[in-house]
Amino acid sequence: MKIKETLNLGKTKFPMRGNLPVKELERENLWEENKVYEQRQKLNEGKPTFVLHDGPPYANGNIHMGHAMNKISKDIIVRSKSMMGFRSPYVPGWDTHGLPIEQQLQKSGVDRKSMSVNEFRELCRKYALEQVDKQRKDFKRLGVAGEWDNPYLTLNPEFEAQQIRTFGKMAEKGLIYKGLKPVYWSWSSESALAEAEVEYQDLSSPTAFYGEQVVDGKGLFDENTYFTVWTTTPWTIPASEGITVDADFDYVVVKPAGMDKKFVFASELVDACAEKFGWENFEVVQTVKGRDMEYMTAQHPFNPDVKLLVMLGDFVTTDSGTGLVHTAPGYGEDDYNVGMKYDLPIFAPVDNKGYLTKEAGADFEGVFYEDANQVALKKLEDAGLLILQEDLVHSYPCDWRTKKPIIFRATPQWFASVDKIRQNILDAIDEVQFFPGWGQKRLHNMIRDRGDWVISRQRVWGVPLPIFYAEDGEAILDKDVIAHVADLVEKHGSNIWFEKDAKDLLPEGYTNEHSPNGIFTKEMDIMDVWFDSGSSHQGVLAQRDYLTHPADMYLEGSDQYRGWFNSSLITSVAVTNHAPYKQVLSQGFTLDGQGRKMSKSLGNTIVPSEIIDKMGAEIIRLWILSVDTSADVRVSMDSFTQISESYRKFRNTMRFMLGNTTDFNPETDRVAYEDMEAVDKYMTIKLNQFTKEILDAYANYEFMSIYKRLMNFLNVDLSAFYLDVAKDVVYIEAENSKKRRSMQTVLYNVLVNLDKLMTPVLPHTTEEIWPFLKEAEEFVQLSEMPEVKHYDGEAQILANWTKFFELRSNAMKALEEARDAKLIGKSFEASLNLYVSDEVKAELEALDTDVRQALIVSSLNVLPLDQAPAEASDFEDIKILVEHAEGEVCPRCRMIKTDVGSDADLATLCAHCAHIVRENYPEAVAEGLE
Repeated sequence: MKIKETLNLGKTKFPMRGNLPVKELERENLWEENKVYEQRQKLNEGKPTFVLHDGPPYANGNIHMGHAMNKISKDIIVRSKSMMGFRSPYVPGWDTHGLPIEQQLQKSGVDRKSMSVNEFRELCRKYALEQVDKQRKDFKRLGVAGEWDNPYLTLNPEFEAQQIRTFGKMAEKGLIYKGLKPVYWSWSSESALAEAEVEYQDLSSPTAFYGEQVVDGKGLFDENTYFTVWTTTPWTIPASEGITVDADFDYVVVKPAGMDKKFVFASELVDACAEKFGWENFEVVQTVKGRDMEYMTAQHPFNPDVKLLVMLGDFVTTDSGTGLVHTAPGYGEDDYNVGMKYDLPIFAPVDNKGYLTKEAGADFEGVFYEDANQVALKKLEDAGLLILQEDLVHSYPCDWRTKKPIIFRATPQWFASVDKIRQNILDAIDEVQFFPGWGQKRLHNMIRDRGDWVISRQRVWGVPLPIFYAEDGEAILDKDVIAHVADLVEKHGSNIWFEKDAKDLLPEGYTNEHSPNGIFTKEMDIMDVWFDSGSSHQGVLAQRDYLTHPADMYLEGSDQYRGWFNSSLITSVAVTNHAPYKQVLSQGFTLDGQGRKMSKSLGNTIVPSEIIDKMGAEIIRLWILSVDTSADVRVSMDSFTQISESYRKFRNTMRFMLGNTTDFNPETDRVAYEDMEAVDKYMTIKLNQFTKEILDAYANYEFMSIYKRLMNFLNVDLSAFYLDVAKDVVYIEAENSKKRRSMQTVLYNVLVNLDKLMTPVLPHTTEEIWPFLKEAEEFVQLSEMPEVKHYDGEAQILANWTKFFELRSNAMKALEEARDAKLIGKSFEASLNLYVSDEVKAELEALDTDVRQALIVSSLNVLPLDQAPAEASDFEDIKILVEHAEGEVCPRCRMIKTDVGSDADLATLCAHCAHIVRENYPEAVAEGLE
């Protein structure tokens, strides 16, 4: 019998390499075959609920890293809640209507104009479902568990019907109205946009400083005086109807040297403007308050029949310009509001495609708005009114889909009133918990400052606005009519709106005083897609009896403060008077390694499938745990390579512990805490401490904290200490010795706890490990999180071992110095002499453990501090002398001992190993032990 055969070197079939790209898929198929998600839901019946409501991604194209971060984060939370005593179903969803799908079809060659609305809508539907299937496959491959066979789709008739009912409830409360007011208008999409559909880019615009001649100065200004205005949109001058000033500003009339004309400016801006215009000398001839200029008039620079009214507004600033604002109520929200106050007409002479109409004047008719800038500037110059033209680079709103600039344009649109319920919404926000905390203020400010929500879209792929018009143009928002339409849509789908005439969509026998002849027409605009997803609390949460409304959590990217968080909040408060969520967790964006937005044009995209095919989904999942998702996250191949080392550390640590517990039966071999060795008690306490920290971090969604604590536990508590000590116990001691079984008990407990704790993050790996453990559940996902235990005197034990590790740190330094001096190689070659004070000696004795073994040296002597020789390394309260151990190497325990050969029959072994072999392996003694 060979020496190594007397060692209990545990054997395991758990592989060193994960081969994740192949094994993960096999495991996902196994979960699906065994309906593991469904089993988990059944186990959790009757428990407290935690519902994370899925914000629907748009059904268009394969998933990107932002999708992966979002879905995996949700999965980690849902899995952890499911194992922590909550019934936590997860219903994934998709946003399936909207312009991008229309555009994709047209790009693919579909001739929209050659087919009927419903034929085109059917193609949109088919395309959307194809994208859903594609993305569903991608999400499942990430290991995300949920109701993939029963998701919610915004194109499903039952969802559309609930959306229409939500609209109906808002209409019944007087929150829906039609108005002519400026909205974000995308000429490139030929549709109105919501705030959430606008993104800002730095663009260069031509600006103009120009004069508008006073017509009626109310006795203060004569006709040789010119109001000096500034605009960044010269193309809107044809629609100019007034000049806005601030009531409290001081305004001055200045006369430049050598000029007959006088010009009006805000006094704070005179010097800056004069320098800009090259006016070296000028005279201030008059000062007036802004309020004294109210109701003065000026001549429109292009149209002799139009007189401009001077008005007071609170949006005028002295940050730039002149302090007098060119005002066109048809082209801006501030302009509109002040125009309404002064009863000005709403005039916007530009068409759906961005071309000015004949109402703008002959010189502008048929001119694209950007080109109209130059036309306007030329007309100002020809009239002698242009003072200065210069280009300005500024942040400008663009259509987030086409990336083209938008315009502000007054068109007849349907609106949802925010203003009427603004305070209710703000109050509801106060009841919500935000992660990070700044999210509350961000959403509060957005609701506080936003205007009413334009909900109509001039497209066809979406849910129709369920509105009819009577013969005299009166809009019909009757609750019974809307309810009838909702019932039709629930039964037949929203296509019925486009298939049937108005009379066939109205309730049978419906009459209205505004239509004496019984003739009705229907609205052909569709709802904003943000109304689709924003009503999902009614279409999903309120409809599925196993879900809850409000949801416990909404989790999305930080852009959704102006998107889904925002639209969901408005509709929920409108129909239920409370927020749709109890908690909101927001995440940053995924950027490339240089901090740039990923895009195909830059060639800097890293797609999840690329990582999965090379390394496996577990690497993405662990990477997401390791980064601060509350801020923007940089993504690079190097980051995944680095995280794969952390994954390997976890896997190999688990493999080592599995290998050393293969002969351990927790039913028969477990050692009770009170009977454990001191070092094992310490490790048991540390394990429970670690378990509590991880469970607390899950409860507070602190992903990075979980990662850091995991790696610290693996590297510091286990690898750098306990597992190193374990080799001298589980390899050397007798198989059934109390000392060995005590340590195996801890190793097994660590295995079980770690496997359960990391299941929300690494479900493929922990599920692979689970069969090697002797637990009751078939799948680790069906187990519960470990309970945190406490033991008498644990605080003192931790304090004792904390002091030991201070001593151990000094011992490691001394051993390293001896190694550098070539005195020893491995620490087993050392004999350690510790010269300590009485206090330190008492602390070592209080450990009640084999300190030599804990320091992994062959010999240890603890001596009085005053006996330390001069050459000993000096540390606080301790001096250490390292010598090469005397004796011979025992091939079984690898330590250098002076008692090797003390057993004549086992001449190569030390006395301790010989005793173990003689007591436990008599056949080895009989055979002479090779």
